[in-house]
Parts: sequence; structure tokens; C-alpha cells
Amino acid sequence: MFAHLLRRPEAGAVLGMVFVTIFFAVFGGVNFLTGGAVASWLNVAANLGIIAIPIGFLMIAGELDISIGAMVPASSMIMGVVSGHFGLPIAAGIAIALGFALLVGLVNGILVVRTNVPSLIVTMGTLFAVAGLTLFGSIVLTGNTAVAMTAPDWAKTLLGSFINDSFQVIIFWWLGFAALCVYFLHYSPWGNWIFALGGDRVSARNAGIPTDKLTIGLFVLSSVSAAFVGLCQTILFNSAQVSSGMSFIFNSIISVVIGGVLLTGGFGSVIGIFFGTITFAIVNQGIYYTEFDRNLSSLIIGVMLLAAVLMNNTFRNMALSYTPKAPRAAKTPQTGGQPS
Repeated sequence: MFAHLLRRPEAGAVLGMVFVTIFFAVFGGVNFLTGGAVASWLNVAANLGIIAIPIGFLMIAGELDISIGAMVPASSMIMGVVSGHFGLPIAAGIAIALGFALLVGLVNGILVVRTNVPSLIVTMGTLFAVAGLTLFGSIVLTGNTAVAMTAPDWAKTLLGSFINDSFQVIIFWWLGFAALCVYFLHYSPWGNWIFALGGDRVSARNAGIPTDKLTIGLFVLSSVSAAFVGLCQTILFNSAQVSSGMSFIFNSIISVVIGGVLLTGGFGSVIGIFFGTITFAIVNQGIYYTEFDRNLSSLIIGVMLLAAVLMNNTFRNMALSYTPKAPRAAKTPQTGGQPS
């Protein structure tokens, strides 16, 4: 039974989370176990997790989107300029920001499927294009690189508030989104299509899977998810800046890899990405509750990433080499006589 569990994609993420939790509980003492400490890494995990799951989908499908690093500040600035600087209703700012994210996702997806240029190159181009457009638009429209904005109470309650002065409300959005994605990837036909896409795109197309539409849809999901996080952060902190969001690029990829998704595609799980995100968040925040030098957090994350890659390859090889035992045939009762 235990050997069977180790073959699952999320096995490494769960083991990693248990290990880092014990590690920081020992070296961080009671401070690491307080409600404030739990809130600190849950808040990080929620904001990162909403982006990491769509990135995981893309990586399972054999693609990658790094333009998310520009979509977080772009959506933040769009809503800040529309609703903060020009004073339009917050609903208009949210709609325009999400609409722009949808457009960027469509551009990414269409360029990838039409040109056959690697998605890393395509999204690198849109990363710089969106970042430059955001900076230029901010300077032209407001004369500044930051915008202040105060959201109405209903927007604060739904998207940008603290529960018990510690836990961000986006945690509940993350949990609901993760549950929905578990069904999408593991219990719906579309999930099988994503795995097939990452396994062999040509075979998937020949099997009748709409590979182009699926790829474009995944890029749209990635872009809109990043924009949603940007909106929530703007509403929570009452301000938008053009320089935020770049850390999400590597942090989301690290979380996905820790979660058991292979860089080669075709293997992974939402549960693994979920626990991988929590593991990253614990390491990212747990260092502040210990006596260790804060600069060691990057070292720990780097070592953890390498260990995760090695474990994921090991677990995948175990899964591929596993052959279920055939049921044993029933024994013929012995009669004592000679066989006929």
C-alpha cells in the first residue's frame, strides 16, 4: 500500500511538506506554530497557488507561460488607473483588467499554435511587451508608476480583506479554485486531453483531441488567473505598482516542480501542485521564525528544488515500471489419485 502511494505524482510534494514543516517547527519553536505564522505562509500560498495551478496545467501539456510576471502588475495598474485615477466604478476596472488578461492569453495561445515557436519564447516576448506597455501607459495617463485606490466594501469583502486580521480572503478563492481544478484535470475528459497533449501532441491530434483550442484555453486560464491575483492585491493594499509580480514567474514554476509535475510534460496532479505551493510558502516564510540568516532561504529553496526533481523522476520511474501482480489461480484439490 505504501509503495503504491509513493508512485503517485504528489508523493514527493507531500513528503517535502511534512519534512519542511517538521524542520521549521523544530528550529522555529512555538513561534512557527502560532496563528500568525500559519497565516503568513497560507497567504503566500494562496496568492501563488492560484497562478501555479494553471502553470502546472500548461507544463503537463508541454507548454510554459512566463508572461504571468507582467500580468499581475498590468491588471493591478489597469484597475488602479480606471477606478483609482479616473474614478470609474470598481466593476469597470475589474472587467477591463480581466478582459485585457483574456486578450493576452489569446495572443499567447494563438502565436504558439500558429507559429510553432516554443511557448517560452512567445511568452517571454509578451512578458516584456506587457511590462513595457504597463509602464508607458502608467506614465502617460497618471505621470507616476504607482496609483492609490480605495475599493468599496463589497469588493473588499469578496477580494481583498483580512479574516481575524491575519488570513487573506483570497485563501478561500484558492481552495475553491483548487477543488474545481482537481475535478477538471482528474475527473473530466478535458483532463485526459491535457495529459495526452503533454505525452504526444501529434498522437493527441490524430485521436481527435482539439489540441489547438485546448492550448489556447490553457494560456487564457493562466493569464486570467494571474490578473485575478493582481486585482486582489490591489484591493487589499489600496494601491497598484508597475514593479510587482515578477517573482511569480520562478516561484510558480518552483512550486509546480516541487508538486511533482515533470518539465517534459504528461505527468502531474493538482493535489501535488497544491502541496508543492504550500511547501514553497513554508520555506519562504518559515526562515523568519528561526535563528538562521534570512539570506539562506534562497539556498534552501534551491536545494529543495533539486531534491524535488530527483524525487519526481524516481517516483515516475517507479510508476512506469510498476506491473500489477496477476491473481493467482485457484489450486486444484488433491484427490490422492493419479492425474487423468
